[in-house]
Amino acid sequence: MQHLKITAIGNSAGIILSKDILAQLGVEKGDSLSVVRTPNGIELSPYDPTFDEQMEVARGVMARYRDALRELAK
Repeated sequence: MQHLKITAIGNSAGIILSKDILAQLGVEKGDSLSVVRTPNGIELSPYDPTFDEQMEVARGVMARYRDALRELAK
């Protein structure tokens, strides 16, 4: 397990990822990451615009069929 230190970057905060972590994520300098909250904490993964589009469609379906999904969840 690696420990990362939060550092000041202008008025924001950031972390520095080692080359090893970048390689494990399959990203390089300049790429974007997705940040997702999971039951186990925060998960970083390479940004995938297709996934974002699919999630937007899924949110619309869930909103549209909210009542039906609640009934099915019982």
